[in-house]
Amino acid sequence: MTPANFQFVCGYLKRHAGLVLTPDKAYLVESRLSPVARRLGHTSLDALAESLRAGRSPTLDVAVVEAMVTNETLFFRDKLSFERLQNVVLPKLIEARAAVKRLNIWCAAASTGQEPYSVAMILKDIEAQLHGWRIDILGTDISPAVLEKARSGVYSQFEVQRGLPIQHLVRHFTQEGEVWRISADLRGMVRYRELNLLDEFGGLGHFDLVICRNVLIYFDRDTKSDILERMTKTLTPDGFVMLGASETVIGVTDCLSGAPEERGFYHLEMSPPAAARKAAAANKRPAAH
Repeated sequence: MTPANFQFVCGYLKRHAGLVLTPDKAYLVESRLSPVARRLGHTSLDALAESLRAGRSPTLDVAVVEAMVTNETLFFRDKLSFERLQNVVLPKLIEARAAVKRLNIWCAAASTGQEPYSVAMILKDIEAQLHGWRIDILGTDISPAVLEKARSGVYSQFEVQRGLPIQHLVRHFTQEGEVWRISADLRGMVRYRELNLLDEFGGLGHFDLVICRNVLIYFDRDTKSDILERMTKTLTPDGFVMLGASETVIGVTDCLSGAPEERGFYHLEMSPPAAARKAAAANKRPAAH
């Protein structure tokens, strides 16, 4: 691929998926897009880039983005984070929602579904405590292909061996030949929707817990900040945002702050800079009459 076409593809991916690719990632672009070029009948990566530049093939647009996004996921990824979710965060939310008996959860960048199904398994374990509750888990992703797999709930032997405790495998999965299918009950707890994190979130509703793990690392700081600040607008006042174990809001946004006992989780309690800005804005407003 010529340098000009490489730059065009990088710019395209930044505009359409938020992905930031540096020149040293040329090998990654070529290795992931070469199969796409062959499958769609392009004689070279340069031909693929020219077709992408022409903008006449929605199939190519989707295929390029799907090939370049990373869909790495597994059940109960980062065990300690899920233990905090189970033992600290969800009990707080359940206590706070006891009157309305409703819990809304959004798993952004849900990939092939292991993450939202992991949350569903935790809630299924305490279903007696949640009798009469309405539980809504939304999983979103930019890729239609991974969402199709998530909806099917079918996983390989390798996939169920990665992080899934044996008791959950026995309780919630049925073996069908060489694959495992998750139970209809759990599939029914999660709904899926295609969503690009660069798009607006206004139509999603409001959530008590927003899970956005191991995806912001692929974006630049401004994009991370924009996504997180728009996510906070979907969050209930006492809700939580759950990030990946290696991710932080420090230096990215001051709309969220964390607590030591909830490491990896963030809430809307204002940090000092945000509080100062709010106070300053209040001082500028004319007094009420």
